Amino acid sequence: MKVLITGIRGFLATSLAKSLLQQGYVVRGFARQALPALDDIEIVVGTLEDAQAVQQAVQGCELVFHVAAKAGVWGDYDVYYQSNVVGTQHVIDACLVHGVARLVYTSSPSVVFSGCDEEGIDESIAYPQRYLCHYSATKAMAEKAVLAANSEQLATVALRPHLIWGEGDRHLVPRVLERGRAGSLRLIGADKQVDCTYIDNAVLAHTQAARYLQVGAACAGKAYFISNGEPMPMGHILNQMLACADLPAVTKRVSTPLAYALACLIELNYTLLKKKEEPLLTRFVVRQLSCAHWYKLEAAKKDLAYEPTVSIAQGMQRLRQSLQA
Repeated sequence: MKVLITGIRGFLATSLAKSLLQQGYVVRGFARQALPALDDIEIVVGTLEDAQAVQQAVQGCELVFHVAAKAGVWGDYDVYYQSNVVGTQHVIDACLVHGVARLVYTSSPSVVFSGCDEEGIDESIAYPQRYLCHYSATKAMAEKAVLAANSEQLATVALRPHLIWGEGDRHLVPRVLERGRAGSLRLIGADKQVDCTYIDNAVLAHTQAARYLQVGAACAGKAYFISNGEPMPMGHILNQMLACADLPAVTKRVSTPLAYALACLIELNYTLLKKKEEPLLTRFVVRQLSCAHWYKLEAAKKDLAYEPTVSIAQGMQRLRQSLQA
């Protein structure tokens, strides 16, 4: 079976591709630019905003994993909208044109984040009335479009993995270690419980979703929270990552009101100066780091037979070994 993975350059997409190849799938990737040779993976070059490029990528595939997205917490709304909303609609349209039966969409828990604690919530929680950043807003719009597209012609499902990390990560772990080395890492507010997702478990959730997804399946047209199911204080997660690189634990803490006020000033400065790079701190980041984020996994376990196979402790051991190597 030939499958398409959008955003093939990304951490999750690359890991997913390796897993699918091992399972005997024929994998095609979709990327913005040509890549160094990826063994056994055909690459179609294009952008999500280009409907014809998306059509070319989808043609001949039976299953699509739409992983690509414009991520971040800063930038022009239209850039996020074109990539995350218009681009996702192009993927849906292409699936319908070429008779693709299944579409697995990588969403995010941020689509339901309103800036308040999320403690043991499930998929019944409503989308908020307003969002704290363009990424969350446009990902929510894309998720709604994917779920609304579920039909007798195309079965769709959305997965919401939280804080994916592991060896090979080029975003979360490197940022934590970089700021740990620089001594600029700070905890914000009280330490609250947070879920995270080791990369192998995020990949497993996607392959399980593809396995169970079909027209009329229990998971068709639904969204699912995905994590390790081991909520723990944010500070504990960060310090375990730092320990993997033999860096000292972070102990300095900033109050939430002070951090939020500082973020407001930084955002104002960036707006007035029309800076394009992402600020060190934003209001969304402050809310993310100072709120609880942990989720019930019963729905994913029931409908997708999802069960994390690698614990956080085991994942940290693997991360340490990869950093030492």
